[in-house]
Amino acid sequence: MGSSINFHEDGFIEINSSNIILPEARYELVKTMRASILVMGPLVAKYGKAKISQPGGCDIGTRPIDFHLSGLERMGAEITSDSKYIYLKAKKLNPIDFVFPKVSVTGTENLMMAATLIKGKTTLRNCAKEPEVLELANYLNSCGAKISGAGESEIVIEGVENLEASRWNVLFDRIEAGTYLVAGAITNGHVKVNKIDPDTINIISKKLNDMGVKVDNGLDYVEVDATSSDLKAKDIFTEPFPGFPTDMQAQFMALNTIASGTCTIEETVFENRFQHVSQLRKMGADIVLNKNKASVSGVSNLVGANVSASDLRASASLVLAGLVGKNKTEINDIYHIDRGYECIEEKLNKLGAEIIREPVVY
Repeated sequence: MGSSINFHEDGFIEINSSNIILPEARYELVKTMRASILVMGPLVAKYGKAKISQPGGCDIGTRPIDFHLSGLERMGAEITSDSKYIYLKAKKLNPIDFVFPKVSVTGTENLMMAATLIKGKTTLRNCAKEPEVLELANYLNSCGAKISGAGESEIVIEGVENLEASRWNVLFDRIEAGTYLVAGAITNGHVKVNKIDPDTINIISKKLNDMGVKVDNGLDYVEVDATSSDLKAKDIFTEPFPGFPTDMQAQFMALNTIASGTCTIEETVFENRFQHVSQLRKMGADIVLNKNKASVSGVSNLVGANVSASDLRASASLVLAGLVGKNKTEINDIYHIDRGYECIEEKLNKLGAEIIREPVVY
């Protein structure tokens, strides 16, 4: 599109988008990363047009962007599409009062970003409450936006003429943090995750505690100690924040496969998010599926196997299972995991794991 991006060794990223020349998100870039759809609202609001590839990402079920499109249409955008692209154009966008038919994180974020540059007051209702939505609003406000209510069900945006550049420390990834905590629990280990807000992963910490893991919540850390734990199976019911996150369902399924007792894991957010079940079964897990529910009965141990990852969180669950599986576990199609974890094998190896990542040979 024309932005210049510089990556610095200390984790600092510098982005200059003052010379956007092509408000287009191409297919080859968007097809594997669903979050790319988030450029749609900002582009049409600032440039009056956008060409966005149909979203890709993990195959975990239907994730329509109808709410994004209906909201932008209400704002005044003209939208057409074909099999690969969505085309948007607007001479002028108008403020709206919009109710999301169903809670949508990316839908909330897309319309909120678009509304920052629309003159007048936009009200969004039944919004997603995820910490990432609040973080985005806080960042936009640091750039000069006027957003209130983020983190609650109703968000109000007073449009401004333009936004200014801002420096920002990005919020930690609560799903990545939760995955490392589960890694500690599943291996009867001891793991401390620093520089996080314990309140945002409280339900993850509580579930681990309910399963028999010692959990210590500090001001900016969460520490788990499972060295003397007898893991107990506990039911999981996924739902939007502040409920149990669907993005931790697969990891906790792996954990429950070696816990004593039987639990039910009910997936209410996506209808196709049990693809890791067949692979965990290859490793000896006792799991019975019934539509959107999985009954998991703990076994004494898992066994290493040759398995394949179907999506991002399934990849994480198989890595976790591989940590405790007897003998070697080989995970194919592991590339999915890179969408949500940076060098996960290196971080787990620092904690004591033995993971070798081999390049794909075609």
